[in-house]
Amino acid sequence: MSGDGVAGKAGIGVSMNEKSGGGTTQPRQAGQPAASAGKRILPGATIGILGGGQLGRMMALAGSHLGYRFVTLDPTPDSPCGQVASRQLTAAYNDVEAACTLAELSDVITYEFENVDARVTELLERECYVPQGSGLLYVTQHRLREKRAIEAAGVKVAPYEEIVSASQLREAAARLGLPCVLKTATGGYDGKGQRVIRAEDELEAAYEALGRGKVELVLEKWITFERELSVIAARSPSGEVRTFPAAENVHVDNILHLSIVPARVPQDVIARAEELARRIAEALGVVGLVAVEMFVTAGGELFVNELAPRPHNSGHYTMEACVTSQFEQHVRAICDLPLGPTTLRTPVVMVNVLGEHVEPLLSWLASAEPEGFGACGGAACGAARTADAASAAVAGNAAEGSRRDAAGNGIGGVTVKLHLYGKHEAKDKRKMGHINLLTDDVEKALAWVERTGIWREQKRE
Repeated sequence: MSGDGVAGKAGIGVSMNEKSGGGTTQPRQAGQPAASAGKRILPGATIGILGGGQLGRMMALAGSHLGYRFVTLDPTPDSPCGQVASRQLTAAYNDVEAACTLAELSDVITYEFENVDARVTELLERECYVPQGSGLLYVTQHRLREKRAIEAAGVKVAPYEEIVSASQLREAAARLGLPCVLKTATGGYDGKGQRVIRAEDELEAAYEALGRGKVELVLEKWITFERELSVIAARSPSGEVRTFPAAENVHVDNILHLSIVPARVPQDVIARAEELARRIAEALGVVGLVAVEMFVTAGGELFVNELAPRPHNSGHYTMEACVTSQFEQHVRAICDLPLGPTTLRTPVVMVNVLGEHVEPLLSWLASAEPEGFGACGGAACGAARTADAASAAVAGNAAEGSRRDAAGNGIGGVTVKLHLYGKHEAKDKRKMGHINLLTDDVEKALAWVERTGIWREQKRE
């Protein structure tokens, strides 16, 4: 590293990395210190990612365009991120020796999921530059700590109580009212680790199902909401903060199905949601990204549901629809580069591709004229309408077709941008990819989702 306030200059302590099985990524030279907090990590440096899933994959693809190299640690061979990174370390997340190797190979380390082993996080902080630190992880790994931190930032959460016994659960349910939601304080995602309780005779079964007091529990009042929103905020070590446009989210079976941008709520609600996310990022000292999920009531009141200190599924729409994607922004933030503009270039609907959708998706793609695939129909496509209508490209995990109508517009006013994650087995409810539908009207994109029949079985919540 250089001693002039920046790190990772090309040619200084940075190797020409190759895929494992060819060459190897060279560690920092002996005695060479890790970057200190606030140092700018310049292109040419190596970014280590703890976790090799789709978020790491898309982070590596975005960061590679900026000139960074990537090494990932993940227990699954040929992981989604490992397929595009310079090297993958195949080991368990709590493997201390592997974590030491990751630190040796990296100029800066980030993570793509929040359930990181505490010992590994502490080790990495000692051995390498981890600008996100462990403090935010400590908060977001535990629902009670998270709620208290949000409240300390002056932001509302649904009324809640800590639960330590079955009798206390009955008393808390009486105070909060039914329905209510019982959740484990740790773990759980995509609806796991929680039970909705609608009647008194369901209390015991919910308590039994969630460990019967063997794990910490929290009971939340049910919020009757009109919409679910999320806002992703980015903050750098230098204190610069930017927020992305609020997304309106639709879940099916507690898994995100759609993100709609612009959100179909009043503009003042959007402005308050984005300001709320900024406030949380600043209050919690976020470095990198934080996704803030919230409920909107009929009266326009906002309640934060949960936080995620990383790129988020509801931010995938930014990949084509914003000037800067969430993944590039995360890399910029952890490297303390100036944050990019987050302006929305075109209305967009993101739709998730789960395991059960892969076969119908591929059947649709194999059809003679897959509707909207490669056509140019969104506001962002205006400059492309003079391009050669026969051009086609498939690059990385995004693919573009080559069919346009006579006016150069997407069929039905929708342009399809497909992202598949390289996972080897398509299991039901497993996130396998997503599609961004660029459009001039989100209702056209929603109609496209219905018309294709790929998501025929989805029942919206």
